Amino acid sequence: MNDLRKAIFDIVSEDIVKVVLSNKMKSDVQYNKIVFLLKEKKGKEYYQIEKYTDKQVFHENIDKDELEESLFENIEAKYKQVNAWSENSTFDMKISKKGKVFLGKKSSDNKKVVNKSHNKEKNYILKEGMIIQPLIDLGVFTKEGKVVNSKYDKYKQINRFVEIIDDEIKKTDQKELTILDFGCGKSYLTFVLYYYFVEIKKINVKMIGLDLKEDVIKKCNDIAKRYNYENLHFEIGDINGFKYNNNVDMVITLHACDTATDYALYNAVKWNAKMIFSVPCCQHEFNAQMMTDDLSILTRYGIVQERVAALMTDAVRANLLESLGYKTQLLEFIDIAHSPKNILIRASKSNISSEKKEKALFEVKSLMNKFNFKPTLYNLLKSDKFI
Repeated sequence: MNDLRKAIFDIVSEDIVKVVLSNKMKSDVQYNKIVFLLKEKKGKEYYQIEKYTDKQVFHENIDKDELEESLFENIEAKYKQVNAWSENSTFDMKISKKGKVFLGKKSSDNKKVVNKSHNKEKNYILKEGMIIQPLIDLGVFTKEGKVVNSKYDKYKQINRFVEIIDDEIKKTDQKELTILDFGCGKSYLTFVLYYYFVEIKKINVKMIGLDLKEDVIKKCNDIAKRYNYENLHFEIGDINGFKYNNNVDMVITLHACDTATDYALYNAVKWNAKMIFSVPCCQHEFNAQMMTDDLSILTRYGIVQERVAALMTDAVRANLLESLGYKTQLLEFIDIAHSPKNILIRASKSNISSEKKEKALFEVKSLMNKFNFKPTLYNLLKSDKFI
């Protein structure tokens, strides 16, 4: 038994929960690192292998008794560093260029630092270890692809937004998408989404970011060139009057203030966009209009009126989209402790029954009459005879 096989045998003699192979021997080794994780499904334990390149993660599963041989095949002449954890021990293996193996072991309580799938470990789409340049520049990832501790909440929020989009993308087999991002600002989320579509989902996208500030647009276009994001570009434009004559598959609008969200949704409807993702912000319109005699309890207290009016605004937007054939959901995409603007409107073209469309529109009109509302989105759609 050679030194490497003996060291691996010593490691797997314990109930290993996690193994990480890192520090490549040569530059032409395919994967930057390989991670083995003990998982359990329907009472059967197995190891999930995650193999990381610069831009992707590849997965495969092996039976628990295949760990020893799989470790040998993946380590030999490829990696200098191996770390492994059982619940009671930590192993640290180093391998020299000449193949000399140094194995250290220490007793330690790893129950709190090692997560198994038994404990519902979160499987993020943007995984730690992936080299995602926008997340590095945003300060969420280190250069090695590790989550910065102080940015973990931001990391979860970005993943949550991507997951909401991914839920819809899974339902379509489209290999090409045209996407408009209204009010993109200086946020790196547009770049993260481009990475998700192109590198993870392998979808050919044409993505346009729109903002009013010339310096922002110039900076974003410069960043897109630096990342070699060839089909992502940014334009100066107002959400209210932006013209686009080609096919649009998806419209994204994040934190468009007050009625700017309504104009973005109106444009999405005009383009017959298949998918809409909108995070409204600063819903002042209904708050200024809200009047009622028999429900004055909702207008007596300013903070109550403000919050109720904001929720009603988004409920009306969702219903109007539903009345036009969109299956619409209002989702909480970040914890309210981090931001009160935590509602996302997700709408996708669907086969909505006539009865459901009519009911959605009736409910909007009833609310308008009850509280003296004059919704911008309703008026825009009515003027173009959509409703």
